[in-house]
Amino acid sequence: MRSSPRERRESGRARDRPRPRCVIRVAPLAALVGVTAIWGVTFVQVQDAIALYPLFAFLAVRFAISALALAPFAWRAVLALPRAGLVAGLGVGLLLAGAYGFQTAGLDRTTVASTGFITGLYVVFTPLLALRLFGTRVPGVAWVGVVLAVVGLLLLNGVPGGSALGNVLVLVNAVLQSFQIAAMERFAPRYDPRALTFLQMSASSVAFAILAVALGQVEVPHGSTVWGALLVTGIFAGALGYLIATWVQARTTAARAALAFTLEAPFAALFGVLLADEVLGWVGWAGCAVMLAGIVLAEPAAADVLRRVVGRRTSS
Repeated sequence: MRSSPRERRESGRARDRPRPRCVIRVAPLAALVGVTAIWGVTFVQVQDAIALYPLFAFLAVRFAISALALAPFAWRAVLALPRAGLVAGLGVGLLLAGAYGFQTAGLDRTTVASTGFITGLYVVFTPLLALRLFGTRVPGVAWVGVVLAVVGLLLLNGVPGGSALGNVLVLVNAVLQSFQIAAMERFAPRYDPRALTFLQMSASSVAFAILAVALGQVEVPHGSTVWGALLVTGIFAGALGYLIATWVQARTTAARAALAFTLEAPFAALFGVLLADEVLGWVGWAGCAVMLAGIVLAEPAAADVLRRVVGRRTSS
């Protein structure tokens, strides 16, 4: 049955009507939370894989798979980039590779708890760098969220300790991650996210391949455990995850992106409990709750949605 001209006009107005502002603002945050969940679930897989396969070789192959997965969708965008865009994408990719490298080197010399907590300090460094380098205004409520995120990380991982050298290396990783997130806030709105993500994955793969060769870690991947981890981290955590993250960072601030990224730690803890039979304890769960509170406080749109949902339930 055909619709009348009036019905078609009303339908067209409904399609053209802008979405509620809270939905538009919450969508990037929800996408980032989804990405951090993907990254969190891969911790168990990667832990099993690097027990069987050299670490830097694993990272080189992982990022190579990410680049190959993106290539069919990104090559035209890469060719269309100006020289400044190419430099930006490769530079941010090297920051990403450097962060992974220093984190791994530090993990060899200090405890897992120290590595997790010190890495999480990029939540503090990112808004400071964005403010210093690009003049990005950081809302006061975001600083409250930063404090809560740091407290949550401390509860989740325990008081940091271990080797002083290892802690310094992990601290360098946190600084590099902060630069990477702040740089993406600067460049993501300017260039195609497919091109930027492809360049980041390619630069990281080449950097880790050089490290693997230099350290004698060249080895052909083998076994279902290794290949399963490579495919999941390469395609979902790498290509898809960073593509979504790049898209989102064009639509939110560096401070809020860094806060959302901290959810990677509680997601990793959750999947560790569910998939690897690890014991988190009440302190760890409290850390997850405090970090989530930091996200809600730092993202006004999420807080608005939460208040509306609670309001509907209490009024019904």
